[in-house]
Amino acid sequence: MRLSLGRAITMAAILALPLSAIAVPSAAAGPVDDAFAKLLVKKVQGANVKKHLDALQTIATANGGNRAAGTAGYDASRDYVAGKLRKAGYKVTLQPINYVDSWTENTPPVLGSSVPNEDFFTFQPSPAGDVTAQVQGVDLTLPPTPTPTSTSGCEMSDFSGFVAGRIALIQRGTCPFATKVRNAGQAGASGIIVFNEGQPGRTEAYPLDLGEWRAGIPMVFADFAVGNALAGTPGATVHLKVDSTLVLGTDENVIAETRFGDPSNVVMIGAHLDGVPEGPGINDNGSGSAAILETALQLKQFPVRNKVRFAFWAAEEIGLLGSDQYVEKLSQEQRDRIKLYLNFDMVASPNHAYKLYDGDDSDNAGSPAGPPGSAEIEQQLKAFFTGRSLPTVGTDFDGRSDYGPFIAVGIPSGGIFTGAEQLKTAEEAAMFGGTAGVAYDACYHAACDGIANINATALDVNADAIADSVARYAFNTRDIPDRQAASAARAAVPAVTTGSAAS
Repeated sequence: MRLSLGRAITMAAILALPLSAIAVPSAAAGPVDDAFAKLLVKKVQGANVKKHLDALQTIATANGGNRAAGTAGYDASRDYVAGKLRKAGYKVTLQPINYVDSWTENTPPVLGSSVPNEDFFTFQPSPAGDVTAQVQGVDLTLPPTPTPTSTSGCEMSDFSGFVAGRIALIQRGTCPFATKVRNAGQAGASGIIVFNEGQPGRTEAYPLDLGEWRAGIPMVFADFAVGNALAGTPGATVHLKVDSTLVLGTDENVIAETRFGDPSNVVMIGAHLDGVPEGPGINDNGSGSAAILETALQLKQFPVRNKVRFAFWAAEEIGLLGSDQYVEKLSQEQRDRIKLYLNFDMVASPNHAYKLYDGDDSDNAGSPAGPPGSAEIEQQLKAFFTGRSLPTVGTDFDGRSDYGPFIAVGIPSGGIFTGAEQLKTAEEAAMFGGTAGVAYDACYHAACDGIANINATALDVNADAIADSVARYAFNTRDIPDRQAASAARAAVPAVTTGSAAS
């Protein structure tokens, strides 16, 4: 194929030149995008992706049969990926993230005169804390509506006027508990009381485990009566105490970035590297990790126009902790530099379907559309499958994977998913083959998710689709809304569940 880059030269000649000698085409040069995409697709071979999966299986076998967060198997997986990327010339960063290693409650909690473990419970895994302070309600809906509608604490704007040092009184409602807790901590609360919302079936207190460490302040979950009484007592001051031992563990995300490309226009690609303790985690999610790793290794030869950043997330299986803490630590300016995020989690399910995240909510199911630009990402991915006469179906942004923290802050996102524990429908079996009424991955989160638990065709096709989109966006993001439009839309993006317990 011949390209116009000031003079006619072949693709082989382009790749033979040092990167510094190549004039990268302008964003309007569509034929160049096509040429580089076709070349990267050709270079990303399913057989080479499979070699990475073999390596991850070997790592799991040598380390207790799994690659879960906090294990030697995860550490070896991290080192394997980071070593390959460093050798390829990427700028590689190991970003520490925290997870709950252990939590123990030493004595019952205290909340004024309320009865512990009846009127209220410690909200696990609350750190220890002992505070006496005034309680301040946060955007409460009292009396409660007939059905759950409260958005108490779901947005930082709910804490406008909140006085730092007070105990935040937050009502259960429609967004994740983790969101409420994080926002209260950032607002300067000295403690947190979340109380049940008040509708039938949502009045009692009971033990709750957030599954992740979110704020360094004591927190409890109370029944509606306790919360309603505190809300109805202006200036109420209470004694809140949690006596616990919280031990945090540390894992590391692997972040690899091209040394060339526009740093103000970052194309980000991610997959979680950890698995579950029950098995090797080869489809979930060795498949996504291996596919983006091979894409990165082949992309190293390309004179990218935009900065390309690959992320291999830690601790996804215990609450999207790697991606969530990564996004949380970014400044607004750094977030705005990320033009888009592509997520690949389980791309080789044995009884697979080709599912694309429903960026425009055209399926009218579940969660709303992604941030502006997500629809364009879905269409870009779909174009690849259409070009091969392969059908696709939409899949909901349900918050179960690492796109969650990105769409929560307004970053357009998309990706491919081949199905987990849900059952394949008859319509999907007619479209994709396989067996209706059987799980897409019968070994989901099980010991049998080993090297035999992949569909080689799905792995090869999806690796090609990943390579196609990465190459195109590495050179051209003109279809993604500009910074001003994305910023204006950010406030309109509804809160999404990011893998933690929803309230």
